[in-house]
Amino acid sequence: MSTSSPSPRRVAIVGATGAVGREMVDVLHRRSFPVAELGLFASERSAGRTVETPFGEKTLVAFDVEKVKGYDIVLLAVSGDFAKEHAPAIAAGGALVIDNSSAFRYDDNVPLIVPEINAHAMGDAKLVANPNCTTAIAVVALGPLHKAFGLRRVIVSTYQATSGAGAEGMAELEEQTRNQLDGKPVVNSVFRHPIPFNLIPQIDAFQENGYTKEEMKVTWETRKILEIPDLPVSCTAVRIPTYRAHSEAITVETLSPVTPDAARAVLADAPGVVVKDVPADGVYPMPLNATGQFDVEVGRIRTSLIFGDHGLDLFVCGDQLLKGAALNAVQIAELSLN
Repeated sequence: MSTSSPSPRRVAIVGATGAVGREMVDVLHRRSFPVAELGLFASERSAGRTVETPFGEKTLVAFDVEKVKGYDIVLLAVSGDFAKEHAPAIAAGGALVIDNSSAFRYDDNVPLIVPEINAHAMGDAKLVANPNCTTAIAVVALGPLHKAFGLRRVIVSTYQATSGAGAEGMAELEEQTRNQLDGKPVVNSVFRHPIPFNLIPQIDAFQENGYTKEEMKVTWETRKILEIPDLPVSCTAVRIPTYRAHSEAITVETLSPVTPDAARAVLADAPGVVVKDVPADGVYPMPLNATGQFDVEVGRIRTSLIFGDHGLDLFVCGDQLLKGAALNAVQIAELSLN
């Protein structure tokens, strides 16, 4: 029996000049998404400029909500305020809107989707939220473990690349590292403190409970995606001086007994995961290897000394601009092709 190919879609990317927007263009091409027409929308100051893409030379267009409404799929790589202002109107016009900001992630009426984990939650929604990059990378590993063994609680420490602050963050790392090595003044503007040869244990603003908003996003979003509204999740988020790919040390307590071998077997079969776990040979997840990869690397899988046979410690790496943003958005778009 032959199966027909999905019909091509008109795709718009709003915020096309940013790090995530540019990555979205590349991912659409790498995954052979059926693009009938690609519209790249940006700010007034960028409008009219031409850019080379895998789909040929494209001219950046100033954002106009009425023009964007004409597309089948709209990928938003913009601020939360911008998304709140325009996303509902675009979705009401019939387009599938996939928003990369935090604007709608905690709205009960808007699905928050990581396709490998909760594709079923998308339904026929026209407005879909893309999760925080840190959460997306974590739940690709946590979801299969929860399905197999149940999760009682989760503790996460993140080591987040400068790509999490966009192209500007990556540029600050490079420029200020050169200044540091050359003995020149090191000036920080994107980050609260100098990032070269440093770690900053703050990402986003502090909340009343002492956690940052970035840390609480991991709690809120993990609960929503895994559909465990009362799951205890504690996160400490740290910015580190790498270009891209976030790393996470994760400790889980499980409902059922679990062994490292059983966990490896589950994760080896999990979509979007590649197990890198031969520590004696120096094989474990690292940002250097995870960069540019679609899959999330998982390794250092061992029995937790705290939770014993009901616990695991593991280390996870995933490309923040891919699984943490652009790739996940395109995978959500792919769900609409079925």
